[in-house]
Amino acid sequence: MELKLYNSMTQQKEIFTPKVPGKVGMYVCGVTAYDYSHLGHARAAVAFDVLYRYLRHLGYEVTYVRNFTDVDDKIIRRANELGEDPLSLSARYCREYQFDMANLQCLPPTIEPCVSKHVEQITDMITQIIDSGYAYVVDKDVFFAVDKSQNYGKLSGQKLEHNRAGERVVVDSRKRNPADFALWKAAKKGEPSWDSPWGHGRPGWHIECSAMSARYLTSKFDIHGGGIDLIFPHHENEVAQSCAACQESNVSYWMHNGYVTNSNEKMSKSLGNFFTIRQITDRYHPLALRHFLISAHYRSPLNYTVLQVERSSDAVFNIYQILQDYEVALSSFREGDLKVAHITPATQVCINDLRREFQTRMSDDLNTSHILTGASFQDALKFINSCLKMLKKEQPEQQQLSMFKSLVELEEEVKSVLRILGLMPPSTYSEVVEQLKANALKRAGLVEEDVLRLIEERATARKNKDFARSDEVRTDLSAKGIALMDEGKETIWRPCVPVEQVQRAPSVENTTKGSSSSSN
Repeated sequence: MELKLYNSMTQQKEIFTPKVPGKVGMYVCGVTAYDYSHLGHARAAVAFDVLYRYLRHLGYEVTYVRNFTDVDDKIIRRANELGEDPLSLSARYCREYQFDMANLQCLPPTIEPCVSKHVEQITDMITQIIDSGYAYVVDKDVFFAVDKSQNYGKLSGQKLEHNRAGERVVVDSRKRNPADFALWKAAKKGEPSWDSPWGHGRPGWHIECSAMSARYLTSKFDIHGGGIDLIFPHHENEVAQSCAACQESNVSYWMHNGYVTNSNEKMSKSLGNFFTIRQITDRYHPLALRHFLISAHYRSPLNYTVLQVERSSDAVFNIYQILQDYEVALSSFREGDLKVAHITPATQVCINDLRREFQTRMSDDLNTSHILTGASFQDALKFINSCLKMLKKEQPEQQQLSMFKSLVELEEEVKSVLRILGLMPPSTYSEVVEQLKANALKRAGLVEEDVLRLIEERATARKNKDFARSDEVRTDLSAKGIALMDEGKETIWRPCVPVEQVQRAPSVENTTKGSSSSSN
């Protein structure tokens, strides 16, 4: 199927056609690294990781560039507060970000450039912009003259006359137009600075991405991505300055992911509803968070609630419990036995349906929102479950081998879907199951010994016909997100969505300790 992607520049879905057949150049704006990364950063990273994975699945050779802003006003302010060197502080939080991304199963980009290592490329581009008449120097600062850019506003739809500074910030009187933006900032005492044709200073924010994308992908490449909040002014300014430096500059597809809200309110530090990735993954498995992040279309707003993450955690547990049961069942068979077997027609239909639905949704602008909850994926899981139950019954050897062969083929297709969505960690199925159970116990404020003791107490109550106490134990545990399952004479437990739907359940710790870095 032809891949269609929504282009923010044209505001419509377009068939994806790379500039060079078989190869894709993709640049995604990364983080300003001065603190732990937050849920908005996670959403952008996961959205473009899914795109990266799918393009590779389609056979493209992808050069994926995601930058770090390690020189910025926010970094300098935070470093001064902590009494730390700005570049040292930023490098530390770049490493923390990479840790979070690995935890969320995001593949490392091909290149992760940072501003401090590309000042030469930045000053070269600024020189080109000045030479072309689109920028001017004032007291060792360099400003981009927006009124020189005839198409300014074509990405965001912003009218230049509406883009007035001064309502909320003090206008720099040295600017020819209040909307002009800094390409180079003159050095100030205590700030990192580099030499340039205009004196010591440091780059402005917007120029870094134009310079680094041109450095690694040339002035013409396929995809430029980032959060929707970056369309204006960051990406609008990128378009203007890149075209000023090189008239042939062109990005084929501008892509942007939607906002993250918290209980339908915009996340902000002032409201105290601003969560870091660490605060969430301290309580929920990273796969649960990733599942939640792809549960809505990447362009749609994503509303964070504890209930939604609980549901994602439960869905991931169900997937991996089924896969673990498959793995245990298959361990009793030798691979050689399956080579002569054939999958059943029903299995082939199930595989074809799953493959077709997955490709259809992914090719439609990466519509991940209903893949894992859709009929085909859920039918595949149910089919695996039903096959596992049938294997417990006596049947002819050839029929049993056919059933196992069917399971192997279907599991591989399910695994392929999970891998492309980034939901296949390096750990085993059983390890994921145990990790999810450990997280559930932590949220419930229990250890497994507590649950086993309560299971024993419930068994005793049932034996004594004290059904009120038996029901009470089960209900209390369900309210805490622990479900008891009676299987024959044995009772086991598994995580579940808390029955009281989180009204009493603790949210991610309501604190902004270590708040968060701002997205670039």
